[in-house]
Amino acid sequence: MTRLDDALAALQGNEPLNLSRRATLLAGFGGGLLLALGIPQRPARAQAMGGLAHARKVPSYLTIRPDGRILLQNPFAEGGQGIHTAVAQIVAEELDADLAAFEVQTAAAGPDYQVLFNGTRRVTGGSFSIRNSFAHFRVLGATARAMLLAAGARRLGVPAAELGTEPGFVVHAASGRRIPYGELAEEAAALPVPGDAQPKAGAWRLIGTPASRLDTRAKSTGQAQYGIDMRVDGMLQAAVVHAPRAGAEPGEVLNEAALREMPGVHSVHRLPGAVAVLADSFWRARKAVEAAEVAWTALSGEPVVPEDFSSAGMRDALRTQADAPGNPASDMQGDAATALRDAAKVVTADYDAPYLAHAQLEPPSATVRFNADGTLDVWTPNQAPEAFQGIAARESGLAAEQVRIHTPLLGGFFGRHFTYGSIHPMNQAIRLARAVGKPVKVIWTREEEFSRDAYRPMGFARLRAGLDAAGRIIALHATVPGEGPVAKHFGAARMGNPPVDSSAVEGVAFKPYAIPNRRVEWVHVAHPVNVGFWRSVGHSMNDFFYEAFLDEVADAAGADPLAFRRAHLAGQPRHLALLDAVVDLSGGWRRGPFEAADGTRRARGLAMASPFGSEVATVAEVSLRDGEAVVHDLFVAIDPGSIVNPAIIKAQVESAACIGLSSAAFEEVVFEGGRPQQRNFDTYRILMRGEMPKVHVRIVESGAPMGGVGEPGTPGVPPAVANAIAVLTGRRIRSLPFARHRLGQA
Repeated sequence: MTRLDDALAALQGNEPLNLSRRATLLAGFGGGLLLALGIPQRPARAQAMGGLAHARKVPSYLTIRPDGRILLQNPFAEGGQGIHTAVAQIVAEELDADLAAFEVQTAAAGPDYQVLFNGTRRVTGGSFSIRNSFAHFRVLGATARAMLLAAGARRLGVPAAELGTEPGFVVHAASGRRIPYGELAEEAAALPVPGDAQPKAGAWRLIGTPASRLDTRAKSTGQAQYGIDMRVDGMLQAAVVHAPRAGAEPGEVLNEAALREMPGVHSVHRLPGAVAVLADSFWRARKAVEAAEVAWTALSGEPVVPEDFSSAGMRDALRTQADAPGNPASDMQGDAATALRDAAKVVTADYDAPYLAHAQLEPPSATVRFNADGTLDVWTPNQAPEAFQGIAARESGLAAEQVRIHTPLLGGFFGRHFTYGSIHPMNQAIRLARAVGKPVKVIWTREEEFSRDAYRPMGFARLRAGLDAAGRIIALHATVPGEGPVAKHFGAARMGNPPVDSSAVEGVAFKPYAIPNRRVEWVHVAHPVNVGFWRSVGHSMNDFFYEAFLDEVADAAGADPLAFRRAHLAGQPRHLALLDAVVDLSGGWRRGPFEAADGTRRARGLAMASPFGSEVATVAEVSLRDGEAVVHDLFVAIDPGSIVNPAIIKAQVESAACIGLSSAAFEEVVFEGGRPQQRNFDTYRILMRGEMPKVHVRIVESGAPMGGVGEPGTPGVPPAVANAIAVLTGRRIRSLPFARHRLGQA
C-alpha cells in the first residue's frame, strides 16, 4: 500500500466533545503530563535511529495521570491486529512503565502523527505499522523517561545521573526514595523536551515477550465501541440503496410521498449513485428505503459498469492479452526469451483468481455532526485519518482544520477502510447532515456493502519456465494482464517509467529463487468495476500462481518440490533456514499420498512467499471428502527479522492463514449483467469454524530488518493447499476457488 502516501494530507485535528462512552472516559485524562513525539521511518525496511522528524514533539502522544494511568495516542488504527498493544509495549519498554497502565486510542488527524515516509504520511496498512515506526516509539518512550528523570532530580535535589527508574517510578537508589510517575507528571511537563534522549542498550524487559492484549477485556465484555455503536444527541439514522449497476444515478423516486408517510421517516434524499431515507431508527430507515421505487438513469459520459459486463467476459479479456507485449517489472535479468527457446523442456500454464469482497465483520458506517462553531465531527472506521479529513473538508466545504476525524475500533478492515471514490458512508452522511441540519448516522446493509465494495481485482497470469538438461530452471517469463489498485486509483504517475502496477505484479516478480534469465511483464487491462487493496494485496493471488506453477515445473523436472526449492535457493541461508524450520515444525517432509492415523489418505503441499519485508514458508496437510478438499493442518514458519510481541505475531499468522484458506477454498464475487451476484453471506461462502484447520506457527528471528506481520501469513496458504490437492488428485487446479472444482482421488 505504499502508493497511498500521496492521498494523505498533513492536516491537524482535535478531540471533540461528544456524548459517547469512549469520549467521556478519555476526558478523564486531562491535566496530566503530555509527552509526545513523532518519529518517522524510511519507507522501506530501515530501522535506523536517525532522521526522526517529529521525535521531540512530546505533548502530542502521552498523558500521564496523577494516579499513574497512561493514555497513548497511537497513529495507527486498531482493527484486531493488536497494534494498540504492540505500540504500547514498545513505549512501555523505553519509558519503563507497566503495560497494564496504558490505554490507547487512535490519534486524531494531524502532522505530528505522520510517522511514515520520513515523517510525511500516515496509513494503517501494508504491514507498515511496527516495522516502519519501531524506532519512533522507542525514542518516544526514552524521551518521556528522560523528562521524568529530570523532574525527579529537581524534586529530590540530586543530579539526574544518580537516578534510575523502575516500572512507574523514578528511583534514587542511594537514599531509597521512589517517586511515582504520576506525582512528577506536572513538573516534567513544564521542563524543556530533551533533544538527545536515546533508547536503552542491552536486554529488553517487554519487547520480544508475549504480552497480553490491552483490548481483550473490553471486547469480551461488550464495552468496546465501534463505528456502528456511535450515537450523538439529536441524530437521525440513514439507510441507503445504491444503483443496481455502479455508476448509474437516481432519477425520480416514484413513491416518495408514500415513503415519507411510513412510521418514523423524516425525509427522502437523492445522492450520487444512491437514494437515502432518514428516520428515527435504522430499522425504519431501512424498511422505507427497501420499498423505494427508483428510476435509475445512466448519464452520458459517466463511468457506468456496462450492462453486459461479466466475470467470465473479464477473464476472457485478460486471457486474450496474456501474450501481448507488456511493461517489464524491475526484477529482470538475462535474456528470458532466448533461454526459453534453447531450453531442454518448457512448461507453460495459465492461472486465474476471482474478484473478492472484503467481507469484514463490521459493515461500513459514518456519523457526522455539524457544530454551532462551524466545525465538523466525523466518526468513521478508517485507515488514513488525514486522507479522510481532506475528503470530508472538500465534501463539506469547510477548511481542513475545521474537520475532526475520530477513528473508533475497526471491526476488521483488510484494506476496506480507505475511500475508493466518492461513494462512501462518510460522504453520504455529510451531504445528508448538511441537508437536514441534524447529525446523521449512515450504516450500509450487507447487501449495499457487497454491491459497492472495492473488490480485490480478478487476477490472471501466464507463466513459462525453461529447464536445462539437469532439471534446473534457466528461464522464467510471466505476463500479468490486468489492473491493481495502484493503477486504478493513482495512474501512471505513481507507477514509474515505463509504468508498472506494483500491486498487480508483486508475488510473481521479486521472488527469491536463483533463475539466471527472468522477465515479468505487466499489460494494463482496466477493470470496469471498482477495485481496492485486499489483505496482502497482489501477493494474495500471485503467490498462488507462482508457487503452484513452481510445483508443476518441479514435477516436469522429476524433482521433489522441497528439494527443487532448496536447489534454487542455494546460497540464501535465510530462506533455507525457513524451509528447515517449517519442515521441522511439520514433523518432517512427506509429500504423500500417505495414510494418516485416522485412516484418511493425505498429502502435503509446500509454498513460500516474500511479502512486506518478511519471509514465510507454509506446509498444508490435506485430504479429500465428498469432492472437496479438507485441510487438517497448516504449518507456517515466518521470519519477520525481529519481533515485538510473539503472541500477536502468532495470532496474526493464524488470522492471515484463515483468510488465505477461506479465499482460496470458497470465496468469489461473480458479476453478471454488470451486477455482483453475491450480496450477503448466504451467497458469499466463507470458511466456517468447523472447516478451520489447526495452524502451527514458528517464528524465526534472522536479525534481518524488521518486516511486517499482518499480511505475510496469507499468500502461502492457497498454493500450499493446491499443491497438496495435485498430489491427491493427479490434476492441477489453476483457477480459484477450489470449490468450483469437483475433486476426486487420483
